[in-house]
Amino acid sequence: MAGQTILLADDDAAIRMVLNQALSRAGYEVRPTGNISTMWNWVTRGEGDILITDVSMPDGNAFDVMPKIKKLRPELPIVVMSAQNTFMTAIRASEMGAYEYLPKPFDITEVLAVVGRALAEAKRPAPDRRQEEQAENMPLVGRSAAMQDIYRALARLMQTDLTVMITGESGTGKELVAKALHNFGKRKNGPFVAINMAAIPRDLIEAELFGHEKGAFTGATSRSSGRFEQAEGGTLFLDEIGDMPMDAQTRLLRVLQEGEYTMVGGRTAIKTDVRIVAATHRDLSQLIRQGLFREDLYYRLNVVPIRLPPLRERIDDVPDLAASFLKAAQRENEAPKVLSSDALKLMQQYHWPGNVRELENLVRRLAALYVDEVISLEIVQNELNLADRGNFSSKPGPADIVTVIESDLAELFREYEPNLPPAGVYQRIIDRVEVPLISTVLNLCAGNQIKAAELLGLNRNTLRKKIRSHGIEIVKHSRQLG
Repeated sequence: MAGQTILLADDDAAIRMVLNQALSRAGYEVRPTGNISTMWNWVTRGEGDILITDVSMPDGNAFDVMPKIKKLRPELPIVVMSAQNTFMTAIRASEMGAYEYLPKPFDITEVLAVVGRALAEAKRPAPDRRQEEQAENMPLVGRSAAMQDIYRALARLMQTDLTVMITGESGTGKELVAKALHNFGKRKNGPFVAINMAAIPRDLIEAELFGHEKGAFTGATSRSSGRFEQAEGGTLFLDEIGDMPMDAQTRLLRVLQEGEYTMVGGRTAIKTDVRIVAATHRDLSQLIRQGLFREDLYYRLNVVPIRLPPLRERIDDVPDLAASFLKAAQRENEAPKVLSSDALKLMQQYHWPGNVRELENLVRRLAALYVDEVISLEIVQNELNLADRGNFSSKPGPADIVTVIESDLAELFREYEPNLPPAGVYQRIIDRVEVPLISTVLNLCAGNQIKAAELLGLNRNTLRKKIRSHGIEIVKHSRQLG
């Protein structure tokens, strides 16, 4: 692809210089500009093979001209860059027909890879709809690197019907992600129907999912539609899929394989058209080993895995999340409140075992109970209860491994109170530690499995088996040192 022309629009001279040098060394002809006007003139004259543009520039917003560009030159791939780094920025870029969205700061190696793919691949058609960004009504909040990866994955999934499996601890916002996939996707005009497997008696789950005919069982005095029928044309969110009984798993597998189901007590197959999004906080690979979850169903559901990080892994998002919850409280007639900088720092030192849900509950409680406009450090200290030292670190950042294990075990035992959890606690913890360990080492080895196996002290086949069983994604890249 060397020799092709790249149009580069960014008002930051340093970014233009760095990209110009890197792209020129790769053999491309680069035409840089710091304004939209010049970029638009180039595009209208038919110049350039690809456009790389920042969103906000002194003379306008790239999103405002992208529909004109796509109409005039639908074949021209556009790579959008932005330092705003919100969920809606990624979605807006996708809706405007961008080939790729790159949050700033970016990896030069990734830019080169994106440009190479864009020039080599067939151009994507531009979606015909747009959604105005409303910062105060953001469906997902956070600008951390962990959330950027999720935003980009979601943006790519919006115009597909691929089945998605969302994993993450309780309170991380799995249903919010499922709703975002629906509300900004191709099925947004259809219904969004959610069912929590853990909240329904096990012997009623099949009837809840697939409906039942009159007389199908004692108490079935009339025909009743199920969640699949209610979600027709839209999205069905299967929350806590790990709690689904085996009989229901078998029926669900048939739906995924054949696109049809029968009601409980019924004989006629019913065609269905729904997008399935599943979620769980449990380790499905462990349940498979225990014979509690079908392996074939797991692979049918786990087409696109999305892992939501616990809040302790995205601690930089605490200020944005807290501000969002305070705004929500204000919209519900609470007086305007802000958190002091010291209070926010303390909140970033807390490990949040209840994740985003715990943070939201705290902020809403602070907004309702305290009259001062500025919520002080002392108030937050009192509410977080500093006697519980185990949930604080000496500095902001991820929790140490001992704290993570203790927190995970505590939540597991709370979940099954007053009984004990099922057998396999040891393997559950081992699996929880293995995933970030293997992922991190693979990343440090730039995706090279041979080097990663050597560094871990594992046989290459053992490492490959663990990668497959955990569904670990391998991203090959040039490692940045610094």
